[in-house]
Amino acid sequence: MTAPDLDGDAAALAAEVEAVMLAARVLVGVSAQSVAALDDTVTLPQLRVLVMVSSRGQLNLGAVAAGLGVHASNATRTVERLVVAGLISRSEDPTDRRHLALELTAQGHAVVEKVMNDRRAAIAKILGRMPSSRRRSLVPALRAFAEAGGEVPADAVWSLGWTTAR
Repeated sequence: MTAPDLDGDAAALAAEVEAVMLAARVLVGVSAQSVAALDDTVTLPQLRVLVMVSSRGQLNLGAVAAGLGVHASNATRTVERLVVAGLISRSEDPTDRRHLALELTAQGHAVVEKVMNDRRAAIAKILGRMPSSRRRSLVPALRAFAEAGGEVPADAVWSLGWTTAR
């Protein structure tokens, strides 16, 4: 039995890491472009709130603050700006009158849908420039990568600025 070629394994790992880094830069660029296309409609933290409410449904301010990992006063200011912009509606929570229920308005849904559609279109354009033979191996490789990385559960992808809705 021969010992593994550690130098070869290290070089292969380094090449794999660099390939994933390149792909990550592309995906971060796609995400950034989708946010930039909003033309100052919302800030990134505001978009995170919109995506959170879109993915999780009706929330209260405490849940928004916890989801963002910020103090309740920061969440309140962010939500207030979204209410004023007509992207979120606030109403008395029917299950607990001590809380306000936050929901997306039609305009808020449209903003989230635009961002996600822009991201999907940009990714589809990139995939379209790849040979189909290479794309076929991409799906299982990316799924395996996501699984190995402990992919963010579907109910928490909003924290990354992504929605679970199609």
